[in-house]
Amino acid sequence: MPKTLYVRVSAQADALDRFEAAWHLASGRAAPAPLAVLSFADLPLLMKHLTPARWELLKQLKAAGPLTILALAKQLQRDYKNVHTDVSRLIELELIARTESSLVRVAWDAVRAELRLGA
Repeated sequence: MPKTLYVRVSAQADALDRFEAAWHLASGRAAPAPLAVLSFADLPLLMKHLTPARWELLKQLKAAGPLTILALAKQLQRDYKNVHTDVSRLIELELIARTESSLVRVAWDAVRAELRLGA
């Protein structure tokens, strides 16, 4: 089953997810598999952490498979220090994971973004 991360601009504890889980429990059905959600308080914060350069890094790393940060920097034709900074932040956000052999890889098959206009 593909692993999907949902990126949202919303409160950290998304009320819709809580409602869905409560609905399934109240109806006697098993709760659905937990959603993997990365929430940001607002669009500027999302754009600060998921820059175009970081999205390109994610795409290149997903296509290439697990790499060292140096190999990734060479593939992207970017400065090692900047790529290392981006990878470190993406690891904190759990978009990238380290393998047992210290390579980095994209942790998801798909990333879906949801931006709501208003409450």
